[in-house]
Amino acid sequence: MTLCRIALYSALLVLGGGGLASCQQTPTVNGETDRSGEFPSPYRLVSEAGDTQFSNEAARDEAGEAQFVMDWAGIKPGTTVADIGAGEGYYTIRLAGRVGPKGRVLAQDINRGALDRLGERVTREQLDNVAIKEGAVDDPRLPENSFDRVFMVHMYHEVAEPYAFLWRLRPALAKGGEVIVVDRDRPTDQHGIPPKLLFCEFAAVGYRLTGFSEELKLGGYIARFTPTGRRPDPIAIKTCGTPPPR
Repeated sequence: MTLCRIALYSALLVLGGGGLASCQQTPTVNGETDRSGEFPSPYRLVSEAGDTQFSNEAARDEAGEAQFVMDWAGIKPGTTVADIGAGEGYYTIRLAGRVGPKGRVLAQDINRGALDRLGERVTREQLDNVAIKEGAVDDPRLPENSFDRVFMVHMYHEVAEPYAFLWRLRPALAKGGEVIVVDRDRPTDQHGIPPKLLFCEFAAVGYRLTGFSEELKLGGYIARFTPTGRRPDPIAIKTCGTPPPR
């Protein structure tokens, strides 16, 4: 077990980076820190950040959304999960219950206000297995070798720098770790992403598609990815799609 994974288990702070931030390592190429400018830009539009407050948690539970996704993703007691784009914590709260006291959930978002509200909820519900961390638009800022699963639920279409983001995400996965994406088959500026484009962007950064389902009762699809081979150098990443006309 790495020092960062130990820190994730032992230094759970409800608000702020704390112990997790102390073991954060920014991936490098040739010993130098990468910037998003070294990665290709996507040939697609990006959805504006959606409302982080859900008024339909009861409806989502009635449809069995979280239950289906967690079952499909293989979430069980003791699993370590990062919930990227956690918002108000719909999945964070349910993941915490599923993984139990021996598992851990790191809720990450770029919205400080949403994280503050989630922190209050975590404290109120006494969820000792949840930590909270602020991320960046091009970097999830996750500790290395720490997560069995990384969730990105209805948020990937909002990532403006997908190649940099996915490249920096790879080291956070533990051996056998997987990324779980839930989204809708819509244009990327309408809060969705076509599956073929999703598959292409992940493949460009060295992920292999290992599962796909369109059985979500509330619509949309779920996909599973795992890293494969060597992580490509940023300059070798090829952009998916067709460049816009000049």
